Amino acid sequence: MIFNTSLFLLYFLPAFLIIYFLLAWIPKSWPKNTFLLLVSIFFYSWGAPLFVFVVIGSVLADFFLMREVGRSEGGKRKALFWISVFLNLGLLLYFKYMNFFVDQFNDILSWFGSPPAAWTAIALPIGISFITFQKLSYTFDVYKGRHAVVTRLQDYALYIFMFPQLLSGPIVRVGQIYDQIRDRSAQENSNERLIGFYRFVIGLAKKVLIADVLGVTVNEIFALNSFELSSSLAWVGAIAYTFQIYFDFSGYTDMAIGIAKMAGFRLPENFNFPYISTSITEFWKRWHMTLSFWLRDYLFLPIAYSTSRKWKKNKYFGIKTDKLLYIYAAAITFLICGFWHGAAWTFIVWGGYMAFFLIIDRLFLVKWMKKAGRVPAIIVTFFFLVVGWVIFRSESLDFAYFYIRRMFLFVDMPNDIWLNSKFWTMLVIAVLFSFWGGWKFIERWSEKLFTTPKSLTVILMTLTAILLFILSEATITASGFSPFIYFRF
Repeated sequence: MIFNTSLFLLYFLPAFLIIYFLLAWIPKSWPKNTFLLLVSIFFYSWGAPLFVFVVIGSVLADFFLMREVGRSEGGKRKALFWISVFLNLGLLLYFKYMNFFVDQFNDILSWFGSPPAAWTAIALPIGISFITFQKLSYTFDVYKGRHAVVTRLQDYALYIFMFPQLLSGPIVRVGQIYDQIRDRSAQENSNERLIGFYRFVIGLAKKVLIADVLGVTVNEIFALNSFELSSSLAWVGAIAYTFQIYFDFSGYTDMAIGIAKMAGFRLPENFNFPYISTSITEFWKRWHMTLSFWLRDYLFLPIAYSTSRKWKKNKYFGIKTDKLLYIYAAAITFLICGFWHGAAWTFIVWGGYMAFFLIIDRLFLVKWMKKAGRVPAIIVTFFFLVVGWVIFRSESLDFAYFYIRRMFLFVDMPNDIWLNSKFWTMLVIAVLFSFWGGWKFIERWSEKLFTTPKSLTVILMTLTAILLFILSEATITASGFSPFIYFRF
C-alpha cells in the first residue's frame, strides 16, 4: 500500500487514525501498540504478501539471538552477534543483489563463449534496504552496549514494522524510539496531531504536485536518443531530476514523520535544505541524514578506527595518516553506500563520485570554497550534484556517459518534447522552496513551524493543509499515482 493513493488517503489512514485515537483513551500502551503492529504487518503484506513472512522470521530470529547476546559473554556472545549480522546481510544480498551477481557471472561466461547459467530472477521486496539497516543498527547497538536488549517481542517487532517509516525510512535507531514505544502519552495531544497532519499533507503535496509533475518531463527527456537530445534539454532534464528526487524522497519523509506524529511518535528528521550546501561534505549532513549518520557510525568510524591501529606512522606516501585514513574509510563507505542504493554499476560509480568529492573536500576544496564565498560555493556544489544525479538516474554507465557528454557538447537537436507552463511553474516552485533555507531566519522559522506554531499560524496552516490535500487527491484521482523513487532501493 502506498501513501499517495486514494485507497490509503481516503480509507486506510482515516480508519487507522479513528481506531487508534479511540484506543488512546486507554491509559496503557499495549492496546495501541498491538493495533499499530497488526496494522503495520497488514500494510506491508498488501505490497509484499510473501516476503512479509521472511521479515517476520528474521525479526523473530534477531529478537531471540540478541536476547541471548545480552545474556552471554566471551566467544558465545560474539558468535551470536555475527550470526545476526550474517543473517541480515544474507537476506539483503540474496534478495537485492543475487540477480546482479548472476548477471555479472554470465557476462564473464560470455567472454569465454560459454552459455549463461540458468537463473530465475528474484523480485526485489520493497523496503528491504531500510529494514536491514534498521535491524543491523539494533544488533550493533546491543552488542556494543549502547542500548539494552529489548525484552518484549512486541516492542521489537513494532520498532521494525511500524508502517510510517517501514518502506523508505527515516532509518530509526532503537534508542531514538524505544522509550516512545513504551510510553508516549506526553506526545498524544491535539497540538502534536495537528502538526502531524500539516507535515503529512506538505509531504503529500511535495510528492504529488511537484515531484510527479517534474517526473513526467524527466522521464520523457531521459528516454530520448542521441538524435533527439539537445544540450539545453539535457540540462533541463538533469536539473528537473535533481529537484524531483529531493521532493519525492523528502515528501515521503514528511508523510512518514507526519503519520508517526499523529500517532504520538517523534521520528528523526531526514532532510535539512540539502541544496544550500556549500560542499558535498555538508550535503551529506543535510541529505538523508539518518542514512548519513548510520554510515558514519556503523561503517566509516569503525573502518577508520580499526585501520588506525595498524597504521603507526605519521605519514604514508607523503600524506598525513589522519587524512589517509579519511580517504580510505570514505572511499569504502561511499562505494558501499552507492551499492546499497541499487544493484547496478551506475550506483557504485555514483558512490565513488561522491567519495571523490568528500576526499577532495577534506584535502583542499572546502578551504577554496570558503575563500570563494557562500553563494559561489552553493552554486558549484549544486553543479556537482546535478552531474552526480545524472549518474544515479541512468540505467547504464553507457547512457550516463552519453547524457553527461551531451550536456557539455552544446548542440541543438530536433525533438517533440514540449515544456509546458505547468512544468516550468513547478520547477520554479521547487527551486524557491529548495533554496530559501539559505536565509538563516527561514531555516529557524521552519523548525519552529512544526514545533510550537502560534494561533494565527495554526489557522493558516490548517486552511493551507486542507487546500493542498484536496488538490493532491484531485490530482491522484485524475492521473493516478506514481511510486516513490526510493521504493527501488
